[in-house]
Amino acid sequence: MKHKDGKPVLQHDRVSRKVPMAIMFVVLCGFSLYLGGLFCSEKDKYATNEVSKATGSAKGKPAIPAAGALQIKAVKFNECPADFQDYTPCTDPKRWKKFSLHRLSFMERHCPPVFEKKECLVPPPDGYKLPIRWPKSKDECWYRNVPYDWINKQKSNQHWLKKEGEKFLFPGGGTMFPNGVSEYVDKMLDLIPGMKDGTVRTAIDTGCGVASWGGDLLDRGILTVSLAPRDNHEAQVQFALERGIPAVLGIISTQRLPFPSSSFDMAHCSRCLIPWSEFGGIYLLEVHRILRPGGFWVLSGPPVNYENHWRGWNTTIEDQKTDYEKLQELLTSMCFKLYNKKDDIAVWQKLSDSSCYKKLETLDTYPPKCDDGTEPDSAWYTPIRPCVVVPDQKYKKIALKSLAKWPERLHTAPERVSDVRGSSDGAFKHDDSKWKTRAKHYKKLVPAIGTDKIRNVMDMNTIYGGFAAALIDAPLWVMNTVSSYSSNTLGVVYDRGLIGTYHDWCEAFSTYPRTYDLLHLDGLFTAESHRCEMKYVLLEMDRILRPNGYAIIRESSYFADAVATMAKGMKWGCRKEETEYGVEQEKILICQKKLWYSSKQSSR
Repeated sequence: MKHKDGKPVLQHDRVSRKVPMAIMFVVLCGFSLYLGGLFCSEKDKYATNEVSKATGSAKGKPAIPAAGALQIKAVKFNECPADFQDYTPCTDPKRWKKFSLHRLSFMERHCPPVFEKKECLVPPPDGYKLPIRWPKSKDECWYRNVPYDWINKQKSNQHWLKKEGEKFLFPGGGTMFPNGVSEYVDKMLDLIPGMKDGTVRTAIDTGCGVASWGGDLLDRGILTVSLAPRDNHEAQVQFALERGIPAVLGIISTQRLPFPSSSFDMAHCSRCLIPWSEFGGIYLLEVHRILRPGGFWVLSGPPVNYENHWRGWNTTIEDQKTDYEKLQELLTSMCFKLYNKKDDIAVWQKLSDSSCYKKLETLDTYPPKCDDGTEPDSAWYTPIRPCVVVPDQKYKKIALKSLAKWPERLHTAPERVSDVRGSSDGAFKHDDSKWKTRAKHYKKLVPAIGTDKIRNVMDMNTIYGGFAAALIDAPLWVMNTVSSYSSNTLGVVYDRGLIGTYHDWCEAFSTYPRTYDLLHLDGLFTAESHRCEMKYVLLEMDRILRPNGYAIIRESSYFADAVATMAKGMKWGCRKEETEYGVEQEKILICQKKLWYSSKQSSR
């Protein structure tokens, strides 16, 4: 062999240079292994001690292996400033100026980046008291728990609520029903007979006020999601949840609502101030998407009955007539038909018939049929498109008239189960049975379940809504949350007659602080820890959990220990329990949030 300059290179010279390099490599590797072993053994020892302090060790049971505790360490979280009492991270009014005014999109979800996330515990307001219990809470709540006067001052003549002493009272009034919501709903039942016999089970109320409509429907067997943005009405959704009525923060603007297509049996707007006929009817298109075929859209307020009300709307009769005709034209073009109308209430029905939707394929038709590239159920930060989502004709039992009536539909395997990978009617029935067993066990671990101590419940990562179904006879409701990164099973939840929403637990939930009595999760950290930092998920759980509220955390032994460690720093008390079958690899952590008050002054 020759060097590049042509001189010969002897083989033994090459070997002689390699030998000392090889020896050096072996020595360095051995030394690094020694140091690594020394460091890890000390780290394991420290971490294991921290877990033992946090969780305690059962007498006679082996200690937690050091390798399983490498990433666990105790953390103490500080209090947030006192003026964070109503902090909603993804709908924070203090960040609105950063976003567009177009179609009020600044009120949509805009979550802070990681470097702006708060690592502190949100305090309750001064004078906070444990919420009044259901069903009394439907009619009254403590003023100090939701200390906002704007609605009381601006809507007093409409009887939304009124302040008396230390309480807000809810007379059941509204803009379109100043004589009471019950009288208003009675009129609606005459127009929609299906509201009486179990045909209509799920509803959404856009621009819900203090959710009196949804609260009245609960007594009639109809489960309503009350929807409102965080706006000048101050805490509409917080009032609803304080009363024990299902509600989420949201607005129909530029993004789809976080619900699947063909989910709600009925949608309602009572002078909700949504400009339905503007922007080419884009807001109506979103209502059409989330309403199941045969479902009803109810509108009261402008421009319905404009002939008798136009003078009070600061407009002209000609303008209101034009608005009504434009609205009717848009609804007809989207395959709605006028179902019934009387006085101030008009009802349209979404057609199930495919013949109307075929007309949308004609060129120059507006709105057009959405192309095949638009996923009907894609609803997490998905823009609303100016097209009609046509009901999938492969479904024969998704239309309202084809579903079993409530309560039979709760335990009937929905047609959409077959769309979930690995699912079947048999898997659904097995899941239904499994959760009955689990719920029975949970009631032993948390005796408050089934009493008036627990009203607002969230299942943080449901599949078919089995936990909610198993608790259907308890005086509570469940918000079923399906991860935006998991299999899409939320349509199945709605087909059962339950309610829920898509969510990504790497972000804050669309609700106010202190709005849930019980949070339940089943393997959430195991499934999402590669994406979502556990610390932030737990802080969000603390934000939305009421003082004295419970968290049932069903996890692997490792994550149960990790949560117990961090929970100490959130002023939670936790205990570890066995599962109903005593599976060693899986544990149940029962945690309860303590009531505490801020020791800080407002500085936000």
